[in-house]
Amino acid sequence: MRGLGTGAIRSSGALKAVIAAVAAIAVLGLFASACATGGTGARDEGPASGNSVASATTAPSPSPTTKEPTRMDVVRMVKHDPEVATAVKDGLKPCVGDEYPVDVSYGKLTHGSANDIVVNVMTCGDAVGVGSYVYRRADHGYQNVFKAEEPPVYAEIDRGDLVVTQQMYKKGDPVAFPSSEEVITYSWAANRFTEKSRTHNEYSSAVGDGTAAPTGN
Repeated sequence: MRGLGTGAIRSSGALKAVIAAVAAIAVLGLFASACATGGTGARDEGPASGNSVASATTAPSPSPTTKEPTRMDVVRMVKHDPEVATAVKDGLKPCVGDEYPVDVSYGKLTHGSANDIVVNVMTCGDAVGVGSYVYRRADHGYQNVFKAEEPPVYAEIDRGDLVVTQQMYKKGDPVAFPSSEEVITYSWAANRFTEKSRTHNEYSSAVGDGTAAPTGN
């Protein structure tokens, strides 16, 4: 399985518990502060605050500029992007040979003349999403117009909208069982991403052998 896409998040309870355990263990040390604060931790995605949507900084453009960026172009964009967290950049290394743990999707999200780029940076082996970004074509490169850096996180293009799936922990949660997940849909309006809908699923660990299962909202 590659990343924590919407389809994977909605799989069976047993699979969800395994994924959550691997994700929590893989990123617990690096992102402990996000889980220790209680609630949902610090969140960077979406247009909720002034720091949520990246500023108008352009990442290096591929050469020639008429071509769609390759995977390696995208890796270089992320590594040179001042809006990307240092921890994400430091972890962005080849897993095998020159294969980087990056999922790249191209599609129409911001109504521009060129395809937008959705990038999910993951851990090697476990494929835990540690950062999701959207790059929009600008005059001299690509502009970072969205970021989400609280793992486990995964972003996708769905019928012209941006869909971000985020598992969430409360203080004291066992690492194997997140308290809930949110699936947030964003649409592009007024030159920024605006939240269109949000689905919040609460999970219970008191089912069968303790496997987390959704209780609805």
